[in-house]
Amino acid sequence: MDENANAEWEQRISALWASINNYSEEQFVGLMEQLAAELPADSAVAMFERASSLDTTGHSDLAVPLYRQALHLGLQGERRHRAVIQMASSLRNIGRVSESVELLTTERNAGSDQLNDAVTAFLALALVDIGRQREAVTLALTALSRHLPRYQRSLANYARMISDSPVNEKSRRSCRCGPFIMN
Repeated sequence: MDENANAEWEQRISALWASINNYSEEQFVGLMEQLAAELPADSAVAMFERASSLDTTGHSDLAVPLYRQALHLGLQGERRHRAVIQMASSLRNIGRVSESVELLTTERNAGSDQLNDAVTAFLALALVDIGRQREAVTLALTALSRHLPRYQRSLANYARMISDSPVNEKSRRSCRCGPFIMN
């Protein structure tokens, strides 16, 4: 596929995703299959888009193998990152939570882009499912703290405190993370 055809295909895939609510689940998956079939049979992008359409329409069990195949075929860039997040979420949905935690932990340690906090959020959900709530809250609050206009330092310090030990009044009072420290 040449560059112009690729750009046009990307526009059509984006338009389909933007109009998902206009279709039944079956129609949407069918339209996605048609678009994906325009790419070569071994296209990682086609596998990813197929997986995403199945996942979005409630078929996590069918999506996981396609995500794996897309990653195996060398999916790159943001789609690769999204495939890992989405596959881990699907694994969690089908009861394979430990695998989800492992996948997201590896992804979280692998690199940096605009989806890092999404990785952290889905990791927090998976950690809750395996009984590691304190760690989940710590991750979620730490990720949230970076997006606040104030109290970033306070929230990050409280999050660290949660992960370090059980909360008690003495440790809360001794923490230099009170609400008046705003940076």
